[in-house]
Amino acid sequence: MIPAVIAPFDNSLQFPNAELALTDPNGLLAIGGDLSSKRILHAYRHGIFPWFSDDQPILWWSPDPRMVLYPEELSLSRSLRKALRKTEFQWTFDRAFTKVIFSCAQPRPNQPETWITLGMMDAYIKLHKDGHAHSFETWLDGELVGGLYGIAIGQVFFGESMFSKKTDASKIAFVNAVHQLQQWGYKLIDCQVESPHLENFGANNIPRREFLKQIAYLITCRPENNAWQLTSHVT
Repeated sequence: MIPAVIAPFDNSLQFPNAELALTDPNGLLAIGGDLSSKRILHAYRHGIFPWFSDDQPILWWSPDPRMVLYPEELSLSRSLRKALRKTEFQWTFDRAFTKVIFSCAQPRPNQPETWITLGMMDAYIKLHKDGHAHSFETWLDGELVGGLYGIAIGQVFFGESMFSKKTDASKIAFVNAVHQLQQWGYKLIDCQVESPHLENFGANNIPRREFLKQIAYLITCRPENNAWQLTSHVT
């Protein structure tokens, strides 16, 4: 089997059933299409996300298993609890989305290439302006030192990427994000693929079929309050 090919700007927005994704590479489902807001949101609603490099066509994925975190299962190490008690960091949400995604796109010591291309940045910045993509930020003395971004649909937050310029800065952003999302009534955080880093926070792999079943219901449910309409918040 080979991945489905989607014609650029195909207005049907249809993807193959996620259960038809390849096992090697794990989760590759389709090639092509475009990064319009409608297509990206349609993909997330069906357990699919874009992930590709500058030298590749647009690739769409739905891996099996899927790593998720249920907010009530968040686990914190003793050292991170200690870091969270410190007062020098501030955190916000939706205060600096463009800066967060730009920072996430920067090369890293063990990852010289980035999958967050200019096209991806433009697409997600538009999604943010339209109220679908959101960021959580960590600040130190007025400098953005850590953060993450993702897509919110219903009671699901689909996490995309995070970055850190100071020790524990991205972890603090993640923990504050989980706590805030839980207060707002979000029931599931999609972490996409397995990561020891996220396992330390309590994330677990579940079968793709179970993931698809859960999000099919949760994306139809409203959060308990109008979370993203609130004024960006600093503590």
